Amino acid sequence: MTAPEPGRRPPGSEPDDDDRMGPTRIRDLVVIAAVAGIAMWILIRYNYGDFPPLPWPAGLLFYVLAVIEVIIGFIVRARVANREVGAARGQLHPITAARLVALAKASAILGAIAAGGWTGVLAFLYTNGILDAARADRPAAIVGAVGGVLLAAAAVWLEHCCRAPDDPEPDGADPERPPQLA
Repeated sequence: MTAPEPGRRPPGSEPDDDDRMGPTRIRDLVVIAAVAGIAMWILIRYNYGDFPPLPWPAGLLFYVLAVIEVIIGFIVRARVANREVGAARGQLHPITAARLVALAKASAILGAIAAGGWTGVLAFLYTNGILDAARADRPAAIVGAVGGVLLAAAAVWLEHCCRAPDDPEPDGADPERPPQLA
């Protein structure tokens, strides 16, 4: 048996579509949020008395991250629309775009975990409305849950902004230049 040539895959080892990185799916984020919510509800149900009061600014970090990702999304979207992607000075480098996609994917997962976790806390707090401490912790849980949703939404939007535009012309022909006749 001979070794495959460098740079070539052995026959039958073509990459599956499952091996490629695709856009973040909303259903995956919903599953992550549901698991985080259930886990947090179980954790807080049995340990609520051991937790300190929840400060409402605890969830503000998610709002800040969401705003930053929206601003970056507008910048990237403008650069991609103006075809300012490349290695030249002043252009959006393709590696930077790939890093932004990684940031967006990680932020979407973080937002889903935060939204689910804070929602699990909120579910516990609403079922124990007779406790004054539970009523006092509700604003913090609402701020955190909404912040997690906003972060996940901003991250999915940033990821969408980083997509390469579809090339409508065959073989990458310049759309502003008329075709040459032979």
